[in-house]
Amino acid sequence: MDFSTAAPDPAEAEDIAVVVAHPDDEMLWLSGMLGAAGRVVFCYGDSFWRPEISAGRRRAVASLPLAGLVALDIPESGARFMADWAAPRLTPSGIAITDAAAGARYEANFPVLVERLRPALTGCRDVYTHNPWGEYGHTEHLQVHRAVAALQAELGFTLWFSNYVGPRSWALASRLAAQTGWSARRAMAPDVALARRLARHYRRHGARTWSPFHRWPAEEVFYAQAAGAARRPFAGETLLDVTRLRPWVPALLARRRLG
Repeated sequence: MDFSTAAPDPAEAEDIAVVVAHPDDEMLWLSGMLGAAGRVVFCYGDSFWRPEISAGRRRAVASLPLAGLVALDIPESGARFMADWAAPRLTPSGIAITDAAAGARYEANFPVLVERLRPALTGCRDVYTHNPWGEYGHTEHLQVHRAVAALQAELGFTLWFSNYVGPRSWALASRLAAQTGWSARRAMAPDVALARRLARHYRRHGARTWSPFHRWPAEEVFYAQAAGAARRPFAGETLLDVTRLRPWVPALLARRRLG
């Protein structure tokens, strides 16, 4: 099992992809991998709820300083947090949505997402994406994880995800800890300087982004799920509660240990 703390060799960048749901997710959950990735893929484009955000997002993405940027521009479904997070029910497309209209758009997006991701991920050895519980419980983050996972056997890459969580998604993360596992583990420091530059870039162009009070942790952990490899249980692993990553909150309080 890999317990490495070293970043991947930049010379292998063409084999590495970062795949996120929305522009700005890359700097929140995967900043430490951006310098090593040869491809950065944004899945969703126009905002369902805020057309003014759509325009700002397009302006920001057009001038982002990221190598190998691919924007799939799939319109958001608007499902956001519309799931029963107290008793979440996973589906092949992600998670069951509690609003019928949003659920129909969410389901329709999944096959489009898989088809558009296929050429973007062909040839990759490692793909870093959202975790199986959608970090703080965003249904489209979870859907992107499912779409990437759906292509893993076909394309042969190793799937990686981070250890961020939130109160909304904690029940699902705890449940999945007993059902799934990881084949390799890599602890890394986020690239905070790059993440902050990207956050300023999004704000400058009028795109929605995370709170300016967010505090990146000193260390984040990436877990691998390699096809066919033996897996270690998540029990005992520590997740980072993103809602507690604030300058005025002691760092220890952001850590949640899986049973």
